[in-house]
Amino acid sequence: MSVFPTRSRTRRARRPDRGATRLVFDIVTAPTRAKLADGRDLLFFALPGHRPTPVADRRPLPPRQPDQSQLRFDRATGQWVIIAALRQDRTYKPPPDQCPLCPGPTGRTSEIPAPDYDVVVFENRFPSLCGTGLPVGEPPGAGFASAPGHGRTEVICFSSNHTGSFAQLPLPHARLVVDAWRHRTADLMAAPGVEQVFCFENRGEEIGVTLTHPHGQIYGYPYLTPRTAAMLAQADTHRTRNGDNLFARLLEQEVADGSRIVTRNELFTAFVPFAARWPVEVHIYPNRFVHNLIELTEAELDAFAQVYLDVLGRFDRMYSADVGALPYMSALHQFADTEAQAEGYFHVELMSIRRSATKLKYLAASESAMDAFISDVTPESVAERLRGLR
Repeated sequence: MSVFPTRSRTRRARRPDRGATRLVFDIVTAPTRAKLADGRDLLFFALPGHRPTPVADRRPLPPRQPDQSQLRFDRATGQWVIIAALRQDRTYKPPPDQCPLCPGPTGRTSEIPAPDYDVVVFENRFPSLCGTGLPVGEPPGAGFASAPGHGRTEVICFSSNHTGSFAQLPLPHARLVVDAWRHRTADLMAAPGVEQVFCFENRGEEIGVTLTHPHGQIYGYPYLTPRTAAMLAQADTHRTRNGDNLFARLLEQEVADGSRIVTRNELFTAFVPFAARWPVEVHIYPNRFVHNLIELTEAELDAFAQVYLDVLGRFDRMYSADVGALPYMSALHQFADTEAQAEGYFHVELMSIRRSATKLKYLAASESAMDAFISDVTPESVAERLRGLR
């Protein structure tokens, strides 16, 4: 059952920079729910005045395997690795008329058995994580250690338009995607065994996308991912040394400097970070501390959708039509309102591997083996170029 009923709901969240509590009033309409032929969940999020009309999924899908993936612990790094061999069989670059993310009005051709839709979320047929279990920490001992790959992986389709993109969505439609992200974040954060919820998008074949239909994914991990754990450790150290929130300090410094600001409104700021690792990298921060999308007000959700569309529109205008749209990764960094994640500040990181009209940035030995990034461009020059793409 969704944790978001159709009525107003009150949530308390602690602000680590003030040590106080605040009230956030959320009003979210529950999605229309359905089931796919193999029992997976399917959720329709609709614009005002639109009523989803799903049909029965008539595909002869094989039964779902209860243990489709495995976690293996890397003693050398202290990190979990997901082994999901079933994903080798996932759909790979189908022709447009066989796209599994387009509407399937007959119930025989698509992951979305319906004549049309606005935004849809469904459980991934080829999941990296699946099933319910306990969170995993560092296993005892010194030998090999593994655990079931429990968790949740979902697909979110931004639109029924096969050839569109997020940047081309009208503002109300983009806000609906944000609402869907928010709904799924709340559901998954409340799910047993989920330690972190990650909403993301990969766009472009250069990134490795195998389905061109505009979509993203939502993961519910049973552990804190390495990057999140590292950021929280830095934030805790900063709090001890300086007495304030690390991410709030970074945002304040970027705004004061100004040279890397891309766009800004009253409630959100987008900037190229001082120590950007990627050829094109933009971070989007709310102008006040929140842990996740759930804690944003209605006005902030509107402002977030506006700035997000603004930045993606600038990405699309970076190069001429013959070069093509900028490939990118979009990562929503969200944190639970818990003591362990108290310093986590919600923000989005957008990254691209394209370093010029004709060149890509490959994560070769220094980046992949040593995690030591080398940037070929200055953050200030990238910010200046993006600012000019109005």
